[in-house]
Amino acid sequence: MTQKTSRDDDLLDQLTSDSRQTRQIARRRMIAEAVMGEGSMRIEDLTDRFGISLMTAHRDVDELVSRGLFRKTRGIVTAAATNLIESSDVYRSNRQSVEKKLIAEAAMQFVEPGQAIFFDDSTTVLQMAAHLPSKVPVTAITNSLTLMNALTGLHDVTLLALGGQYYNWCNAFMGRMTINEIKALRADVAFISMSAISDGTVLHQSPETVDTKRAMFDCSVKRILLADHTKFERRALHSFAALDEFDVVIVDDKTQPVHIDRMRSRDINVVIAKGAGPVAPREVNLNADTARDR
Repeated sequence: MTQKTSRDDDLLDQLTSDSRQTRQIARRRMIAEAVMGEGSMRIEDLTDRFGISLMTAHRDVDELVSRGLFRKTRGIVTAAATNLIESSDVYRSNRQSVEKKLIAEAAMQFVEPGQAIFFDDSTTVLQMAAHLPSKVPVTAITNSLTLMNALTGLHDVTLLALGGQYYNWCNAFMGRMTINEIKALRADVAFISMSAISDGTVLHQSPETVDTKRAMFDCSVKRILLADHTKFERRALHSFAALDEFDVVIVDDKTQPVHIDRMRSRDINVVIAKGAGPVAPREVNLNADTARDR
């Protein structure tokens, strides 16, 4: 039998006071991480590890199967060999969560009251939602169903929800209808995160994601990329844009110096988010309406 880890125990204990839906989402994320880490697991082992019934385990696994993350055969659940794993919001939400929060906090210095803002469906950009009340009034434009739910009811946040074809694996709307809605708008700034950066190019596994985010990029005055250090260690199939097409690139302080130096050499405006707050590299000459020390 697979034993519970102390980390799983701590996470589950923290969820006891949360709503049923919150506990369900968090549990499915932990199940996804566990199976992806081990490659395959018996469903009975999931019941022991997470303290749930066999019926609940099957429901959770079936939901993850529907997202393209798993295959289930005769009581065995196996991580699917597909690029959708790293694209999935279930997978992405657990990766580099501390760094994503710091990057999102640093990104808020580029938000001003009265702006219209594109927020993409990335889990890094999602972390900005908690900070928006300090910058209201703003108009938030997004294709992310998760972000829509997070912003619903926030005072002085005008939410423009982009529709289109719903993609379960990323919990977002994309495709032709979504792009047409984006093209009818003009935003002050777009906050975008992608899955990989290689040879000065930003990339993603999903062509639908690339097309939808590119429409946001093209319909914004200022374009800001949010990228934790792991993005510089990955590759993906579809090209999105060159790094120097972005007005600002925000990274965390675990990003290797070679990547920082390479971006600086191309006159890319880099902001480094640190634990004590966002800090812009001193070598970069930043003006008042771009990055600043905080």
